[in-house]
Amino acid sequence: MSKQDYFEDVHVRILRVTEDLRAIQRELNCAAMQAPGDPELMETLSQLPELETLDVLKSTLDQMRHFLWFYIQVMTADVEPEERPRQPPAKKSGKDRNFIEKYNHSTDAALLRYLADGKNRKPN
Repeated sequence: MSKQDYFEDVHVRILRVTEDLRAIQRELNCAAMQAPGDPELMETLSQLPELETLDVLKSTLDQMRHFLWFYIQVMTADVEPEERPRQPPAKKSGKDRNFIEKYNHSTDAALLRYLADGKNRKPN
């Protein structure tokens, strides 16, 4: 499988997962709107297996959100400083700035690998 095919597959999976998450949100929203008027539905939704499933989903989404934030930081690390919206201008000398940037990028990459390896860990 070529890199192009691999990334195309990842892109398709992201679109599929995104649509699934939207569908889950719509269904949960409908259930939340109906539950106050339906005691049986309220009881079903508040049972432990349902709550545990939602907690696992929440934890996974939180972890993915953190991972994506770091992934985007690492992938856009070579963007020119004027193109980075929330970065204050560097006030260090050229030599100091290069040293700091070198280690910032390597720590971002190490953190990205750490998060990618810890798929089953809960976020902090």
